[in-house]
Amino acid sequence: MPGSVTLGEVVGLLDRRYPPALAADWDSVGLTCGDPSATVTRILFAVDPVLAVVDEALMLQADLIVTHHPLFLRGVHSVAAVDHKGGLIHALISHGIALFSAHTNADHADPGVSDALASALGLERVRPLVPAPGDPAVGTGRVGTLGEPVSLGSFAETVAAALPSTHHGVRVAGDIDRLVQKVAVCGGSGDAFLTDATAAADVYVTSDLRHHRALDHLVDGGCAVIDVAHWSSEWPWLPVAAEALRADIATLGSTVEVHVSTVPTDPWTLHLGSHS
Repeated sequence: MPGSVTLGEVVGLLDRRYPPALAADWDSVGLTCGDPSATVTRILFAVDPVLAVVDEALMLQADLIVTHHPLFLRGVHSVAAVDHKGGLIHALISHGIALFSAHTNADHADPGVSDALASALGLERVRPLVPAPGDPAVGTGRVGTLGEPVSLGSFAETVAAALPSTHHGVRVAGDIDRLVQKVAVCGGSGDAFLTDATAAADVYVTSDLRHHRALDHLVDGGCAVIDVAHWSSEWPWLPVAAEALRADIATLGSTVEVHVSTVPTDPWTLHLGSHS
């Protein structure tokens, strides 16, 4: 078919953008299911490989789903349709939909997940928060600056407005009147890099911060922290990655439809404020 592109060619383009060698040794990235010789005409990007996203792909008649999070992080001995993941695999294969994931390799790539988060928050002069050994252009998290100093409270409002709405919301730890300008970010779980953020920035935006870790960080004089939903911190990467893949496919002389999922896959469904 003139102008067509195969799944194998798309995987090659994705691997070039997000080299598998950049993935953490515990991670599982790449093609989960799909025939590399199959033709791809529609692609759906999403954060999580869940059945609601598969339903969305079916509605779009997509041939490929690209997710940030892998379906399997550990070895499996069965994909029988007796649980969520087995059912998902069966649904994908039975409808001829491939599944590909770019996880920590997309986190560490340049540009990657945290670059998209930094851009969404208006950061300038962005660089890796924790550069990879031997290659300072890639690494974990990003750090950059705002155009001018603003109060922590005002910046938190910017974060809330820039990211997809979730019931988790935006949590702030620190003096809300304190001025901040240097900002560190890490899409997804980033509490392992609190010390690095303190050395580089006035405030750190990330996800999945735990009580004791955050408390000890502040008591020890660490930077302010803003905790957002894991899903919302990684979502800004989707349209960026989708547009990049669309452009890469065009260099092959092919055209495909590339969509970004509109299904919120954040697990929290209600937030109630505390009452005095």
